Amino acid sequence: MCDDASAVHDADDAPGIAAGPHGHHHPHAPADPSGHPRIGIVGAGRAGTSLGLAFSRAGWPVAAVASRDAGRRARFVALVPGVHAFESATELLEEVDLIFLAVPDDAVSRVAAGIRLYGGQAIVHTSGALPASALDGARAAGTAAASFHPLVAMVDPERAVEDFRGATVAIEGDEAVLPLLAELATAIGAQPVRLPPGGKPAYHAAAVLAAGGFIGLLDAIAEVARGAGLDEAGALAVYGPLIRQSLANAETHGIAAALTGPLARGDRGTVAAHLEVMRRLAPGALELYIAVARREIAIAEGRGDLTAERADELRTLLDR
Repeated sequence: MCDDASAVHDADDAPGIAAGPHGHHHPHAPADPSGHPRIGIVGAGRAGTSLGLAFSRAGWPVAAVASRDAGRRARFVALVPGVHAFESATELLEEVDLIFLAVPDDAVSRVAAGIRLYGGQAIVHTSGALPASALDGARAAGTAAASFHPLVAMVDPERAVEDFRGATVAIEGDEAVLPLLAELATAIGAQPVRLPPGGKPAYHAAAVLAAGGFIGLLDAIAEVARGAGLDEAGALAVYGPLIRQSLANAETHGIAAALTGPLARGDRGTVAAHLEVMRRLAPGALELYIAVARREIAIAEGRGDLTAERADELRTLLDR
């Protein structure tokens, strides 16, 4: 997963926008022998190149790529056989049926507004945070728009192709194109998950907690562990297996049932000792410990392990 759990984009990869065609009837080229729509990718950074390589290897035709960066275009062409490379997004429109915008979030609406689809085409962006409506500027009669977000850190294309297998791809947008995107996600080995309208911000916020948020938690664990004489490698070696056990328990039994520890047991003295040592040796991790402890208390109270009185005692302790 990437640093914000979203597809990795590069700001200088958004192609220059030329004046797009406004005759919206697609001059359809012969259909691809595979029976799949011809894919065009706008953006040849890490996300665009990784997706292009994965789609091509899955047997879906990647016909064109657009990027204003000549080096990235060359790399894309070297990795994906048979692709035509262009500098601007509008130049690839006549060669493709399905356009992916793999550009930075801030560039999605601008790039979309600079092109105009032909009837029968669909456009998709790969942002984890933006809804499909960010593509409205490219729409014309008979077109469709959606989003396709792999929950993968796309740093190296070859590694990303492997990482897509078993990963989640969140899709949302026009119903006309969602079954096709689900099929495409499955083709690269991923699991498609449909998001409801308006669900993108919550989905992405949870992804940020799962990726960068988890790294923040690891950093706090390492800070506290220094008080026990462990360096970062030592902390990961000691607590990594416990993290994996906790995740496995949650996957098997559910999140609430997987909770263990002094807060779940109501061990006030143990929690007080934790707070005292962290104030002295790891003050930077104290606020995070308290925030997580509050959620643990709520879980333990909800499953009946803590009485309301005991839960309030623990919360009062955290407030001091």
